Amino acid sequence: MAISVAVAGSTGRLGSLICDVVEADPRFELVARLRSTSAPEEGADADVFVDVTTPDASQAVVERALRNGQKVVVGTSGWTQERLAGLAELISELPDAGAIVVPNFSLGSVMGTALAQMAAPFFDSIEIIESHHDKKVDSPSGTAVRTAELMSAAREGRPVNAPYADQQARGELVAGVPVHSLRMTGVMAKQEVRLGGAGEVLTITHDTLSGESYAAGIRAALAAAPSTHGLTVGLDALLGLDGVGK
Repeated sequence: MAISVAVAGSTGRLGSLICDVVEADPRFELVARLRSTSAPEEGADADVFVDVTTPDASQAVVERALRNGQKVVVGTSGWTQERLAGLAELISELPDAGAIVVPNFSLGSVMGTALAQMAAPFFDSIEIIESHHDKKVDSPSGTAVRTAELMSAAREGRPVNAPYADQQARGELVAGVPVHSLRMTGVMAKQEVRLGGAGEVLTITHDTLSGESYAAGIRAALAAAPSTHGLTVGLDALLGLDGVGK
């Protein structure tokens, strides 16, 4: 039997792509395309509820789906560590609840973050430059935030050399790592992690050239969702990369 899927935020770039991926794969059945004007009960019968709405709306949308007994895949940015902690607490209170929060559905991006996490303990300086299209409303991106947090954890408390971090032009500090966000016409998505040491700089770059790069990650998350329990953050856990850098 096909896994029934409802997509909230279906009119956005990512939401439209997820709907296309679902409809093209016989393992899934798209039962609801939800938008901001949709009634709360729409899509409530789907096996898997996908949230790709906005950072302001996401928390309430996800909580409602979990309380409905649905498995949830979250692709919306803005899920901070504080929000994730609250989500984990909610899930622990609900029988058989499960959610997968995906900062980036691109397999290449996930692997780039894993490489950055692996390299982080060996360099004194780390900075992230992330670029997205001019319609992306949040910054830093969820991918940049997760990359910074994972690199910081891999350093086990050793601070990053980030001089003059109080100056606005030095970017926003995320887990002690300066992150610079560009929002530009002509760009889809790009992230550079630059790691500096004595006499050398290592740059780990990932370019998203089209929405096709997200399709494999979307399928992986949807396939895993019905059997997920608790909170899973990142595709790395689904790909066996969650131990990298530890």
